[in-house]
Amino acid sequence: MKKLRALLVLGLVLSFVGGFVAQAQENQVTFLSTQFNTVDEAEKASAIVSAWEGGQATFTGTEEGPMIELLTAEAEAGSGTVDLIGALHGTFPTLAQQDLLFDLSPLLEEILLDYELPPAYIELGKMGSDNYQYYIPWMQATYIMAAHVDALQYLPEGSDINALTWEELAQWAKNMYDATGQRLLGLPVDGLMHRFLEGYLYPSFTGGMVTNFRSEEAVAMWEFFRDELWPYVNEQSITYAFMQEPLLAGEVLVAFDHTARLRDAFEQEPDNFVAFPAPAGPAGRGFMPVIAGLAIPFTAPNPDGAEELLRYMLTPEVQGQVLIELGFFPVVSGVDTNDMPEFVQLQSAAVEAQANSEDALPALLPVGLGDRGGEINEIYRNALTRIVFDGEDIQTVLDEEGAALQTLLDETGAACWPPDPPSEGPCQVK
Repeated sequence: MKKLRALLVLGLVLSFVGGFVAQAQENQVTFLSTQFNTVDEAEKASAIVSAWEGGQATFTGTEEGPMIELLTAEAEAGSGTVDLIGALHGTFPTLAQQDLLFDLSPLLEEILLDYELPPAYIELGKMGSDNYQYYIPWMQATYIMAAHVDALQYLPEGSDINALTWEELAQWAKNMYDATGQRLLGLPVDGLMHRFLEGYLYPSFTGGMVTNFRSEEAVAMWEFFRDELWPYVNEQSITYAFMQEPLLAGEVLVAFDHTARLRDAFEQEPDNFVAFPAPAGPAGRGFMPVIAGLAIPFTAPNPDGAEELLRYMLTPEVQGQVLIELGFFPVVSGVDTNDMPEFVQLQSAAVEAQANSEDALPALLPVGLGDRGGEINEIYRNALTRIVFDGEDIQTVLDEEGAALQTLLDETGAACWPPDPPSEGPCQVK
């Protein structure tokens, strides 16, 4: 009965994601991905994948749920149709827990002979294990800093723009204020400000996103942000959703945002703006990468072909194509950006420097919260409003919002995710 149910589920899922039911033949590889699943993106991705000369590769886009159902059903049925999968990091914990994926450690060792990959991203692909590589990093998106060239004269003496600390950023903002009388640092408070708090400030100062939410280190972080940084943040930041507009308008000279929300500034005036990594704190250079990985399920009909296609997807040439055509940044070294638009070169250099910094501390998007993912963002935003805008006591706010965070984790059963250490049950807020 269990096997019959699995076969029925398999049939339904296959129909949903595109109906590819033919058994893979020699030199044929089926690539299923949760990324690039819109019509326009799928066409571009298919063109890149089909150019592989090692055989005949078919690209199919799908949603996360159907992918997980399909791979689970194929595992239960004992045979499969999918050779290579691509997905965001958050999809892989479920697949790893169900033991559905090959160990790619040997393949990774071979790839590293040709290209460098960010060590922090390789570690993420191990999913907390010591020596099992569930996925190999494929591509990334992230958030970075941008500055008008006019701001560079105010950099603190002796500082390195590609290796700033948060204290140096605060001093930079103060220097601009002292010289001009204007608050020229901009933050997207009406946009992705919760990602700034979750993925940048908290990891940099506390080493985690959740577990140290109300710790002494968190209190010190909020004191720094409220007293040393915020006084020099442009007053209009509470209305900013995308930082490219105020940068282009000259309302701010330095800003933080997602690469996609800074793109227009770099594209329209590439000679006037520089891109650089986010600052580092006492615990490291916290940053939030959106990481996608490649993996091979145990039921792959053609695992050897999948390995070869995976290698192809990690070549600098293909990584460059994905950047130009689909907007995801490379994870391998050696991507030639000389012939790419200048704005792409600017952002790519900052993304690579951030990911490969010695103190890199990647903080992933929340995992395991399901359709309640928006609630965690509101908790961080509530803390910002209460502490910085309303002037409430920091520890009191963190205790109360931390309790709400713990309730959310308990009710969803969400285990800790990087940079917090793995947990057996729901993540615990300290």
